[in-house]
Amino acid sequence: MSLPPSYLEYPRRRHGMDHDLYPWSKAFARPKIEWPDGARVALWIVPALEFFPLNPTGKPFKAPGSMVTPYPDLRHFTTRDYGNRVAIYRIAKLLDRFGLRASVAVNGAVAERYPALVRDLAARDWEVLAHGWDMDTLHHGGLAKDAEAAVIAKTLGVLRKVSGQAVTGWLSPAKCESGNTLELVQAHGVEYVCDWVNDDLPYEIAAAPVPGAVPAAAGGYGSTAAPGRPTGPTLVAMPHSTELSDRQILIDYHHTEDEYAQQLCDQFDVLYAEAARYGGRVLCIPLTPYITGLPYRIQALRGVLEHVTRRAGVWNATGTEIARAWRAGAAPRG
Repeated sequence: MSLPPSYLEYPRRRHGMDHDLYPWSKAFARPKIEWPDGARVALWIVPALEFFPLNPTGKPFKAPGSMVTPYPDLRHFTTRDYGNRVAIYRIAKLLDRFGLRASVAVNGAVAERYPALVRDLAARDWEVLAHGWDMDTLHHGGLAKDAEAAVIAKTLGVLRKVSGQAVTGWLSPAKCESGNTLELVQAHGVEYVCDWVNDDLPYEIAAAPVPGAVPAAAGGYGSTAAPGRPTGPTLVAMPHSTELSDRQILIDYHHTEDEYAQQLCDQFDVLYAEAARYGGRVLCIPLTPYITGLPYRIQALRGVLEHVTRRAGVWNATGTEIARAWRAGAAPRG
């Protein structure tokens, strides 16, 4: 069977990006980022408190960390519970020792079930970052817009009430979005998102497709004009690293704790050196408490923090602080 002529039509064919969500740019040719007090590297630590239902639907897929064996999978369920009851406090005590703060990504279901945990961390001056409702409620293209809006409103409502914070950051469960997610979270007061893992630095991303854009089915978002700075409401896409995730390095890649620590230190060293010439950089350390918060692994994290904090010019900050500093001093102006 031959292909229809429409299959070969690509109205967005041009130099550069095929959408207007954000412009293509060279990482080493952008305006220099200037962090507070001339810091070279913003240190952004992001533990995640996640709730995995014991009987997940797994639709449209099971998020990493979901149940594995037939119901009731108590082995994996209680391991995740260990992270939210025991290991997160071990991580918190370690950060206290270094005088460091974090942006803790929290499922709404965790805040609803364990409000004292969220309050304990907020009392440390940690930022609460919205992480969706739970790890079985994913945002995806098959989700009706009004249903997704209700989940976002419920999640942010619970987190804001329990933490007493504005909650201006969003990390989707499994970093999975629909075509409506950016628009919906921005409409609910979110300032930055963590799902886009295509950069080492913050950048501006459109919260919704450009009005009058080419429909997605015809080749993507955006106008037919040359791409530039997004028009209309925007968010800051933050570099929440997947490659530095303890889950990816220790569980998926089966590297050792020493190798995990070395990779984070190497990442910092390169970013620190780049910053001297090209401007401020961001080191994101994503943490899964039931992985890194184990007694035999916490020393690896301690070694990383010792390595990073012994250097001058490291600014420990929350996601909101980094996003706002970037908007204030480094966002492109047309």
